[in-house]
Amino acid sequence: MRILRLLCFSLVLSVSLPAGADKALDLTPAQQAELKRFAPGVTLTPELADKLRAIAFDQNRSLDERIQAMQKVAGYTPGEPVKRRICIWDIAGRAGPIFKAAEDQRIRVLKYGVDLEMVPYTSESVVVEDLKAGICDAALISGLRARLFNQYTGTIDAIGALPSDDHMKLLLRAMASPKVAPRMVANSYVVLGIAPAGPAYIFVNDRAINTLANAAGKRVAVLDYDPVQAEMVAQIGATPVNSDIVSAPNKFNNGVVDVLAAPIVAYEVLELYKGMRPNGGIINYPLAQITMQLIGRADKFPNEVAQLVREEFFNGYDRIMARLAQEQAKVPDHWWIDIPDQDKREYEMMMQDARLTLRGKGYYSADMLTLERKVRCKLDPNRGECVNPVE
Repeated sequence: MRILRLLCFSLVLSVSLPAGADKALDLTPAQQAELKRFAPGVTLTPELADKLRAIAFDQNRSLDERIQAMQKVAGYTPGEPVKRRICIWDIAGRAGPIFKAAEDQRIRVLKYGVDLEMVPYTSESVVVEDLKAGICDAALISGLRARLFNQYTGTIDAIGALPSDDHMKLLLRAMASPKVAPRMVANSYVVLGIAPAGPAYIFVNDRAINTLANAAGKRVAVLDYDPVQAEMVAQIGATPVNSDIVSAPNKFNNGVVDVLAAPIVAYEVLELYKGMRPNGGIINYPLAQITMQLIGRADKFPNEVAQLVREEFFNGYDRIMARLAQEQAKVPDHWWIDIPDQDKREYEMMMQDARLTLRGKGYYSADMLTLERKVRCKLDPNRGECVNPVE
């Protein structure tokens, strides 16, 4: 995970700027002199701080130049290695693939003089509380939970907002731009990176549950921390069953619930085929495009640092999608339930109504919903909403 290496390198306090580095940043002689006098606890002039900040966000600069400017404006102290605790949510815990990939990088970055503590969590709710309490300096969590820290990026996972991974890639490219960097900081937290986690689908234990009408009276797993989900399920005449991310798949597999919304990558990892046997399946229509987001405490990660990490997250997009495709390929064809185009249009209208309702309640970010609508229209200008937009 090159992302973690860049994160670590960006945080190194013990790296001194090479000779002539100040000149490489195109500073005036007076500004170069100010940098040479600069020491921890001494405030840069606003003009120099703004110039360094602009260099750190300038994608036309080399990575070395941007890191040099970032280190100066962030006030890093030479000779004092940084310590940061990164909390990783992985349902499989220390043995999980996400945590293993992160742990492997810890050894590789020791040469940078960085002491990174990687802590595995099997409970997402616990890692969220530990991030709030300052026990974690940053945490890798789902986009649904990230909404608690940043409504703007937490709306990326909005129901039906991004029909395909092409839409997701276009949106995440925009999210990696320095132009939206100010939106990445909110409520004393900063979004360090956003990664795709693939589409979420509806898993059912009966193939007859292939329309909204047929879902009436059925038991549907909903996340206990998100009362809006229960409200939406009740509106279609189904029965919401409060669950968490870990218990919901177990309830589906054990027949406690009839319907489960889950990322397609969960099919094999969580053995969802058990809940679909013998007559169930997967509705072949993506409910949403899911993300994983690295949320950090703003006092631990300046936005100049976060910008470099966000860009590296996006650079890894294709690699991540290739791995997700390998997982999706493990789903046998016989599980897929195709639905008529008319039903797809009904789903699309229902999901748009849900987004508008949730926007009105302050649950979704109106600005993000507008951006997602622009992405949809960019890829398909003939959509009706492109002529008469409501989002």
